[in-house]
Amino acid sequence: MKRVPGSELAAFFHSIHRRFEAAEVTFVCIGTDRSTGDALGPLTGTLLKEKGFPHVIGTLAAPCDAVTLEAEVRGIPAEQRIIAIDACLGQPGSVGLFLVAEAPLAPARSMGLQLPPIGHYSVAGVVNIMGPKPYWTLQTTSLHQVMTMAACIADAASAGFGLSLSSRTK
Repeated sequence: MKRVPGSELAAFFHSIHRRFEAAEVTFVCIGTDRSTGDALGPLTGTLLKEKGFPHVIGTLAAPCDAVTLEAEVRGIPAEQRIIAIDACLGQPGSVGLFLVAEAPLAPARSMGLQLPPIGHYSVAGVVNIMGPKPYWTLQTTSLHQVMTMAACIADAASAGFGLSLSSRTK
C-alpha cells in the first residue's frame, strides 16, 4: 500500500486505465450516508456516476455498507476489475492523504468488523486520526474534509481514465 497526496491519484487511475477501459471496471464505494467520516465512499460513488463511469456501486442514494457489501459484490460479473474505495482512520500526518494499492481493501477494520477483502485495486482515504473510539471519530469528522477528498478521488479517476465532459451526457 502506498500513501499518496491527491495530486498523485490520477497517475494511479491512469495505470489501471492502461490495462482496462472504464467499462471493464466497477467501482465499489463503501460506506454510509449516516456518518460524516464514513460517507467518503457514497459521496465518491455519486460523483463518479456524475462523471460518466458506467459501473458504480455505493452512492448517496444507494450506499454500499457493511450490511449490503457482500450481496453487492456477488452481483459483479467475474470479468470486471474492481476498484474499492473506502474511508479510513490514520496517523495525524496522514489525514487528507490516500492509501492506494494494487490489492484488495479490508473494509470496516477500524470498526472491528470482519468483512471480506474487496477489490483488485483499492483507495482508502484517511479522513481523520485513529483514536480509542473510531465510531465517534467517524461521526465527528469534518464534512468539508470528506467532500473535498471525495471530489479529489472522482476528479483523479476521471482524469486517469480520460473521461471528458461529453461522456457525462451519454
